[in-house]
Amino acid sequence: MQEMEIMEMFRKTGAYRQGHFKLSSGMHSGAYLQCALVLQNPIVAARLCSSLANKFAADTPDVVIGPALGGVVIAYELARALGARAIFSERDETGTMKLRRGFRVSPSSKVLVAEDVLTTGRSVKEVLALLKEDGVTPVGIAALVDRAGQKMDFGGIRHEGLIKLNIPTFDPANCPLCQEGLPLEKPGSRKE
Repeated sequence: MQEMEIMEMFRKTGAYRQGHFKLSSGMHSGAYLQCALVLQNPIVAARLCSSLANKFAADTPDVVIGPALGGVVIAYELARALGARAIFSERDETGTMKLRRGFRVSPSSKVLVAEDVLTTGRSVKEVLALLKEDGVTPVGIAALVDRAGQKMDFGGIRHEGLIKLNIPTFDPANCPLCQEGLPLEKPGSRKE
């Protein structure tokens, strides 16, 4: 799939929004990608994730893990495309990322980490730390949208986005959108 076709899917479904947003990272941005809107159609989700899976097929992952909430559908569809097992991590009552519901990985597992949008990589880093506790080094990190670019360091683990977008983020103290007085929306799922 071409990036223009993918962006058209995001625009058509309302998954690509413009305005003034507080991201899960706490940073502000003039654009927001609500991947759940593009993923609500299983046929579209399968097409997008199949294209993303092609970037990791040679790594032959046998487990795909995504952080709840954004990475769950992506992990499932990537796992389907790769013939792997799909699991997810989630926060416990203290806010700590954990494997729950009986999910397990072994050090011999070839794990691919899945995420909807990479901006700061905070959730992915929490999943990496969780996997490290079990002696697992993932084969890669797959995201539908990479807002982070190569400035993101995941300890040498390769990360690929289906599309790469350069959308500026702003520290709230120096946000030009705040200075313009634009109303701030917080559409993400993470509680701060």
